[in-house]
This record gives sequence, structure tokens and C-alpha cells, in this order.
Amino acid sequence: MNADLTAILLKILEISWINILLSGDNALVIALACRGLPPRERRWGIVIGAAAAVLLRLVFAFLVVGLLALPFVKLAGGILLFWIAFELLGQDMKRERQIKPAASVLGAVRVIALADAIMSLDNVMAIAAAAEGSGLLIVFGLVVSVPLVIFGSALLLRLLTHFPFLVWAGAALIGIIAADLMVAEPVLAQWLAAHAPLVARFAAAIGAAFVLLAGGLIALRRRKPQQL
Repeated sequence: MNADLTAILLKILEISWINILLSGDNALVIALACRGLPPRERRWGIVIGAAAAVLLRLVFAFLVVGLLALPFVKLAGGILLFWIAFELLGQDMKRERQIKPAASVLGAVRVIALADAIMSLDNVMAIAAAAEGSGLLIVFGLVVSVPLVIFGSALLLRLLTHFPFLVWAGAALIGIIAADLMVAEPVLAQWLAAHAPLVARFAAAIGAAFVLLAGGLIALRRRKPQQL
């Protein structure tokens, strides 16, 4: 029983951490959309907009969980998660700075909901994969972590700026989830069991190492033109 409870708590922490790392741009959208409102209306815009964003993510997450049961979707999902990990390491947030402030609470909620629906695929895909099909974990992870991101976004941004290794650790975690998701694809699992059992056994470590090594190489390539 204790082992089961520990596993559930670790999963909740994993989902919350992924959501926090991948929701910095969403928190920025909320702040930008509401910045033109009076203080009283701004609070309502943040609360209602955040609630709409959470509901949309829940709907998307359950849709993704259903899709993961289809053939080869886990394989495609794993590839997408690797791409998300690399995007996390190279994130610049330029697109979110172009959002104009809303003139009313309703306008702010509409901007937040639309932007979150467009930008939340990475969050939803990573959370659905980490939850391993558990609807309860998806709901709890989103309900707990989204308010934390919204109301603690300034502190989180400072932490991630001063301690960049936290971003790299999050990217490695997404790499682990991506690898585990891919080896759970029945066709690939059968092939690995017959031809490369060690790859299946150490998939999590391989996924983390791949993200860190590839991310490091990409970072080096981006720095070279600046040094010249």
C-alpha cells in the first residue's frame, strides 16, 4: 500500500513539474492579456481565464489519452515529446510578447482561452503520457499545477532563470517519458524484445541521455555564430 501511494505521489510530482515547465508561456499570455484592465477586473480576468484554460486542457488531455490507444500513436507521441523537450531547451517566447492587452474581462478570457487552446498541445501530450492513462492523475496534476503556474509565474521565471539546470532536468524527464511511451507501442515492443531487449530495459536512461546530448549539441551550434 505504501509503495502504491509513493508511486502515485511521484507521478503527481512528475505531472506537476512538467506542467510548470511547459506553462511559462501560458502564464505570460494571461499576464499580457489582462495587463490593460483595472486591478479589480484584472483579478477576475486572471481567475476566469485560468479556469477556462484548465477546462480546455482537461478536455484535450482525455482526447489524447483516447488517441494513445490507437496503433502507432504512442510511437508518434514519443517523437512529438522529444521535439517538445528540444523546444523547451530553446524556448524564446517571442510569439507571446505580440499579444495585445484586452479591453474587458470577457475579452481577456477569450484571448486566454484561445491562446491556451493553441499553445497547450505540448502540456497535454506530456501530461497524458506521464499519467499513463489515469484520468484521476491527469485531473489532479492539472488542477494542482495550473494555479501554481498562474499565481507564481514571476517566482518560477526567476527560479528557472537563475537555475537553468531545472529546465534541463525537466527536458530530460520529458525524454524519459517519450522513450517509455515509444517502447510501450506493441509493434515496437515486440521487435525490441526479439532483437534489442537491452534497449527496452534501459529506454528511460537512453531517452534522457538523447535529449541532454542532442540539446547540448544544439546549444553549442547556436552559440558559435554569436562568438564569430
